[in-house]
Amino acid sequence: MADYDYLIVGAGLYGSAFAHRARKAGKRCLVIDRRPVLGGNLYCEEIEGIHVHSYGPHIFHTSNPRVWEFVNSITPFNSFINCPIADYYGERYNLPFNMNTFRQMWGVEDPEEAKAIIERQRAEAMAAMAAEGVKEPRNLEEQALLMVGRDIFEKLVKGYTQKQWGRKCSDLPAFIIRRLPVRFTFDNNYFNDTFQGVPIGGYNKLIEGLLDGIETRTGVDFLESRSELSSIADKIVFTGPLDAYLGFRFGNLEYRSVRFETRTMDIRDFQGNAIVNYTDPDTPFTRIIEHKHFAQGEPSVLLNPKTVISKEFSMEWKPGAEPFYPVNDARNAALYSKYKALADAEENVIFGGRLAEYKYLDMAPIVEKVLEINTF
Repeated sequence: MADYDYLIVGAGLYGSAFAHRARKAGKRCLVIDRRPVLGGNLYCEEIEGIHVHSYGPHIFHTSNPRVWEFVNSITPFNSFINCPIADYYGERYNLPFNMNTFRQMWGVEDPEEAKAIIERQRAEAMAAMAAEGVKEPRNLEEQALLMVGRDIFEKLVKGYTQKQWGRKCSDLPAFIIRRLPVRFTFDNNYFNDTFQGVPIGGYNKLIEGLLDGIETRTGVDFLESRSELSSIADKIVFTGPLDAYLGFRFGNLEYRSVRFETRTMDIRDFQGNAIVNYTDPDTPFTRIIEHKHFAQGEPSVLLNPKTVISKEFSMEWKPGAEPFYPVNDARNAALYSKYKALADAEENVIFGGRLAEYKYLDMAPIVEKVLEINTF
C-alpha cells in the first residue's frame, strides 16, 4: 500500500483546500511545494508587524454563502472593501468607473449627463467599426471603446493594460475587459459580490488553517524527483504548470510575470489607500500597493508608525520567473487544448488551479471547485 492517498503538488489555495477536504474525508495526504514557504501566491511576509502580500494584493470576494462560510470557518475574515484609485500623470480618479470617475473626468453631477457623454463616444466607436465592416469588437481596444468611450479608454485603460500585458490593446482579445464594472452611482466598491474581505492576520492564517494536521514539505520540486515521489501516493494532485508536467512536448505556454520593489517607510501612511493604479504609459510600474490598508479591524497594524509599499512591475515571463497571468491569445489557446487532451488521459492525476488549468482564477471559484468535489 502506498504511504499516502494523495500527493498534492503545490501548497497554494487549490492544493491546500483540496488537502483540507481530503483529510476531513479520512485520506492520508502529503503536500509539497518547491518554494521554501507554504501558501503559493497567497503567502504574506511579516515586515514591521504588517502583513505584506508578497505576490500581489489578494482580496477574497464571492456571492456564494457556502464558500464564504467555509473560508471563515478556517479563519475569520475582516470587512475590507476594495476601492482602488487610478493615477494618470497626477490626476486621480476613482475606480471602478462610476459617477465619481465621471465627475472627475467631465465635471458631471447627473447620471444622465454621464450616460449621454459615454453614449456619444460609443456611437463614434461603433461608426468607426461599421465603416470597416466590423459588427463585433475584434480586440480589447474596440471592446473598451464600446463600453466606456474614448476619454476613459485613453486615460484609464490603454496605458495600464499595455503595461500589464506588454502588448497593444489592439492586439489583445476583447474578452479580457468584458467584466469591467461600469456604474452610474457614486459607488467605489470594485466588486459586486455579496461578501468581501481579507483574513484577519493575513493569508498565512488561512493556509495554516487549511493545512492543520497535514504533513507538508517545502523546497521539494516534484518535477525533479517525479519517479520517486509518484510512487508514494495512490493519486497525485498537480497544481503547477501543465506544460511543465507534460515535458513541454508541444512548446511553452506563455505567461506574464510580475516583480515587486518593496520598501519600508518611516511614515504612518504613504498613499491613503491599499491600491493606486498608474494608468499613464510612462510610469514604469502598474500600481503601488500599501499593505497596511488591508488590515481592517487590526489597530496595531493600521496605527503602526511605519508603512510598507510595493511597486508592481509587469514583465514577460521567462524560465526561472514566476508565471502569473496566462496569455489568452489564439496561439496559447490552441496549445493549451493539446496539453489538456494529454492531461485528460493521465490516470490517477488530478489537475487543478490557475497554472494547471491555464486560466486566471479568482480565489472564490477555486474554493468553490474544491468544495464541489465529492469523490474523495
